[in-house]
Amino acid sequence: MRLTLLGTGDSRQVPVYNCSCPVCAAARISPARRRGPCCALIECGAQRWLIDSGLTDLTERFAPHSLSGILQTHYHADHAQGLLHLRWGQGLVIPVHGPDDPEGLADLYKHPGILDFSQPFAAFERRQLGELSVTALPLNHSKPTFGYLFEGQGRRIAYLTDTVGVPEASCVELERAPLDLLVLDCSTAPQPVVPRNHNDLTRALEVIERLQPTQAVLTHIGHSFDAWLLEHPDALPEGVSLASDGLLL
Repeated sequence: MRLTLLGTGDSRQVPVYNCSCPVCAAARISPARRRGPCCALIECGAQRWLIDSGLTDLTERFAPHSLSGILQTHYHADHAQGLLHLRWGQGLVIPVHGPDDPEGLADLYKHPGILDFSQPFAAFERRQLGELSVTALPLNHSKPTFGYLFEGQGRRIAYLTDTVGVPEASCVELERAPLDLLVLDCSTAPQPVVPRNHNDLTRALEVIERLQPTQAVLTHIGHSFDAWLLEHPDALPEGVSLASDGLLL
């Protein structure tokens, strides 16, 4: 089982439009410094599932029938906007599993096209998708949001983005066995007050300290956090690293 981080930015992405900070300036020169919408690809045996669909070039990245389906964490635009174009394909059906959010995004439910939203996850539901086991874990966000626990081929990976902390019941589920990899939301540097919808570094490290993964990778990175880390290069403890677009884990 392997996880590829396709996008690791927050909703503003990097570079931010009209920002001249050192991080955004560098990203305009070097594509490796850019951060696209937060999303990933999980592969296990014959299973190949896209995690979130904020990328707007999905039809170019993924040939017809190359995906088993899509696992949505939630339906904010930066995580689901790619579906608005993908749905107008033809000759196939792509399952989209995620939280049961009655609002969804725009008119996706009314005009789903080739997308099948008929099997949303319930909280803590576990599904066996070929060799890949997927468990939906509730998170703390402004819309119904799930993180996902992936188990297969001897690995245990948690992908938890768009959350402040992690709810107690989800932590208990994650603690049932050791985690090989934790990919965790961390949008900002340490903040003086608890953020509303995304972890700052303080909250992210608290989650990591509790869950004790073998490896932790921070994602959903904002440009200001990238800039702060340039000034605080020793801020991340051993075993914790920053995600980058294209990173294979």
